[in-house]
Amino acid sequence: MILLNICLQTSAPDPNAPKLWGGRGVSDFIRPYKSSEQYLYAMKEDLAEWLKELYDLDISVGSLLEVLETGSMLCYHANNITHVAGEFSRDYPGLAHKLQLPRYGVTCNDSAQPGTFQARDNVSNFIQWCRKEMDIKGKGDVLMFETEDLVLRKNEKNFVLCLLEVARRASRFGMSAPTLIQMEEEIEEEIREEMDLPPEDIPLPKPQRKPCDFKNLDQMVRGHCNRCTCPVQFSMIKVSEGKYRVGDSNTLIFVRILRNHVMVRVGGGWDTLEHYLDKHDPCRCTSLCKSPCAVSNLGGCFLYISPGFKCLREPIKGAE
Repeated sequence: MILLNICLQTSAPDPNAPKLWGGRGVSDFIRPYKSSEQYLYAMKEDLAEWLKELYDLDISVGSLLEVLETGSMLCYHANNITHVAGEFSRDYPGLAHKLQLPRYGVTCNDSAQPGTFQARDNVSNFIQWCRKEMDIKGKGDVLMFETEDLVLRKNEKNFVLCLLEVARRASRFGMSAPTLIQMEEEIEEEIREEMDLPPEDIPLPKPQRKPCDFKNLDQMVRGHCNRCTCPVQFSMIKVSEGKYRVGDSNTLIFVRILRNHVMVRVGGGWDTLEHYLDKHDPCRCTSLCKSPCAVSNLGGCFLYISPGFKCLREPIKGAE
């Protein structure tokens, strides 16, 4: 019996891991695996393009944190949202009392420099505004961040998720939203129609949305799935435009194109399809690598599982 070891490195190599051909280690044949970073990049890219369009900023996905780290733009953004909420309250008083709208803005030091006390104060003011005026929960909640998370880049993910949550809540009273939020609203409407549910209790005016691009979606989905070379591939069956049934279950997922990314709606947020498959497709599931070294049999394919490595299954060649 021949056991094939096909691995992708996910952490520091194990010095005790077995050697392959010619005494070379697994790390000599592989490249770093980083799909877990892609969904964060996709969200940052969406936020950067949205802020650029909203405020005519010189900003990109690479400079997003750098542009926002003094807190000045964050405070300006908070005050703008408060202003939009005030206009909504005057134009739609009957709807406004059913929503929690921000009533107060924030003070800001526009001359704050990166890393200074003034910058930290600006960021802190924005955080307090998020908690009090937008009702985003505090410490320990994944949707909230701390000053050091932005200033010292301690937790980019929570900062990005907080900005998206602010945009999500502000869109309820007419603020333009990033593309991801627009896609969420579209999916929610589709679900309501399919379940024959009544319209929202509060029919709010919505800014014009960008149309979803379904033209190449199925081809891109197939491309991701075809990277698996197992005899029996992890299945993704198209049910309708942008909707797929995955695996052996009846689980349905919504899939959308966000620029160059294929995104999957998961729970209350998003993931890239590649990272989603890495967590759910048995042949690339990274959770397998959390256990000690082991040999497993999945669907007629053997896996050698080594700490720090993500292993892909392959058919057994030369098996007796």
